[in-house]
Amino acid sequence: MQARIPTSFALATLVALLAPTLALAYDHAPELPTVTTALSPLPKSPVPDVTSLKTAKPAKLVDEDAFREKDVWGRIRSGYAIPDVNNDLVAKHINWYATRPDYIARTTARASLYLFHVVSELEKRGMPTELALLPFIESAFNPNALSSANAAGMWQFVPGTGRDFNLKQDAFKDERRGILASTDAALTYLQRLYDMFGDWQLALAAYNWGEGSVQKAIKRNQAAGKPTDFESLADLMPAETRNYVPKLQAVKNIVANPQQYGLNLPLIDNSPYFTAIDKTSDIDLTVAAHLAELSVDEFKALNPQFKRPVITGDEQTKILLPKENAEKFHLNLSQWTKELSTWSTHKITSARESIRSLASRFHTSPEVIRQANNIPQNSVLKAGSTILVPKISTSASIDIAPDVAENANISYEAERASGKTAKGYKLPKAGKSDKSSPVALVKARVSRDAAHGKKHRKASQ
Repeated sequence: MQARIPTSFALATLVALLAPTLALAYDHAPELPTVTTALSPLPKSPVPDVTSLKTAKPAKLVDEDAFREKDVWGRIRSGYAIPDVNNDLVAKHINWYATRPDYIARTTARASLYLFHVVSELEKRGMPTELALLPFIESAFNPNALSSANAAGMWQFVPGTGRDFNLKQDAFKDERRGILASTDAALTYLQRLYDMFGDWQLALAAYNWGEGSVQKAIKRNQAAGKPTDFESLADLMPAETRNYVPKLQAVKNIVANPQQYGLNLPLIDNSPYFTAIDKTSDIDLTVAAHLAELSVDEFKALNPQFKRPVITGDEQTKILLPKENAEKFHLNLSQWTKELSTWSTHKITSARESIRSLASRFHTSPEVIRQANNIPQNSVLKAGSTILVPKISTSASIDIAPDVAENANISYEAERASGKTAKGYKLPKAGKSDKSSPVALVKARVSRDAAHGKKHRKASQ
């Protein structure tokens, strides 16, 4: 008969045998993050939220390496992956930037608000981090930049391209200017171009010139038995595109070693500058800024996509705020007793509805209506236009319907014109492309004049 071992003795023996293993596992276990509520006080040096960061290759620990850097510039340098260009154009552009420290200071000050987000998005996609410097070339990191070709925002999307990448453009907002939406669209397009050409320099040329133009240049060199890399195609490119990659290389070189060129880059903390909060109902832009304890200009710098004095939209609409101001916003909102929005919409049904008569009807001044709707002086509204007007008591608690905001348009003509429209102005409806200028993926940023050697320059400052 086999002796029975007491259960307690067997358990004790098992624990003793496993003790070293359990101790080793405990020593190497990751420390669990501390969970805090959204309204808890923010630390002076907040720990970045890296839970949403993902790498293209699971084996590569990009997230951990990225946050070992002291600032975002170091993080960008560590992810350089596009082959260098070294020619006279690069030297020319380095000299231009190096002799303009004030310009560098203004541009990097604007960039400090957005760079952490852009670099994080690039790392999530496994893309070269020097692409975060592309807005330096496109817009000087000015989300309100508008080119002569009507390219808008930090990444300079023209209207048709913006719609191709689901950037809404209606009477109330233009997502080509929005930080989150435009960055996502730009990186998606750049990756698509790289997949098309298998070369980042050609992808950048296509981003500026259009993929069709780059494809034609490649075929032309192939037919002539010539190489098809960027520098071999440069002679076939307009001046703007020929300088595009060298400009990025110049900025890349400066960021790599600013002291070498007598420049200093401001410290940009390697932590999120802003956070996104939900907008649960219509809210005046000035009220939102007030609740966040920001100036209107500071608020607009993070939310440049909102074109009117009221922020409309569905539950997907987000407001960006500096992390330390998000808590203030929620606290002040919980104590707010007034209306969040003072605006509604009105559709013009007759040419007899003048701005003066509308102002009287809605207890305001003609100038307020003109400013709220960007209506020039000495012009009259045309029937069918949908405009912003101050709320009256009967509509005090009603939000502007999303379909009204998306489909609203404003048309006007000169006050003394004989049937001719002064500006022919009509805001595009979301989801419709410009029929007069069809696009496949993207419209070329280089105008026809520029392609023939004429001067073309973006209004990026």
